[in-house]
Amino acid sequence: MAGKNTVDLRAYCVIDSLQPQFASFQATVAQGFLPKVGQASLFVEIAPGIEINRVTDIALKSTNVTPGMQIVERNFGMLEVHSDSQADVRQAGEAILAALELTEDQRMKPRIISDQVVRHLDDHQCMLINRMRHGNLILSGQTLFVLECEPAAYAALAANEAEKAANINILEVRAFGAFGRVYIGGEEKDIEVARPAAVAALESLTGRQTDR
Repeated sequence: MAGKNTVDLRAYCVIDSLQPQFASFQATVAQGFLPKVGQASLFVEIAPGIEINRVTDIALKSTNVTPGMQIVERNFGMLEVHSDSQADVRQAGEAILAALELTEDQRMKPRIISDQVVRHLDDHQCMLINRMRHGNLILSGQTLFVLECEPAAYAALAANEAEKAANINILEVRAFGAFGRVYIGGEEKDIEVARPAAVAALESLTGRQTDR
């Protein structure tokens, strides 16, 4: 479903409190203004991608939020804004929805594409993973949890909720593009707690079902 300007609301989610690792990860990969631990954050993903410029303009003029990421691709665009005030973050989101003549329930409901656990990693696989990650390291013998979702922006929520639930290491989070991906490492007992927390966070979101 799209608004009057044929903007498709793919993802829309508010993160109430950025966890230490995820906030630091965002500060590592973001090209905008960097978030701090405990701030609230809004992730919005739309199609077509070029319209994210207008969405950013709406958010920044509506209230006191700071942009951390603006990704403009041909198909999809993603915006992240954050603030010490959760009320300001929610107000920015409401302003975006109002301007696009959309409602939150017109977002896509997250779909989990892949949800896998690899236990007791070999040294060589750890090396491969560590070369591509922007977050923490994974060590030999630890367990890897990988989640892939659509739309991509929901990967941010999955990673943040996993960190809330367990003592894990965030290795990589890709929250833009065709699919989102989360790589998390740690001891098996902690992954067994983080995995259902991440899955439940996505499954709890409402939205429109789409034919795929």
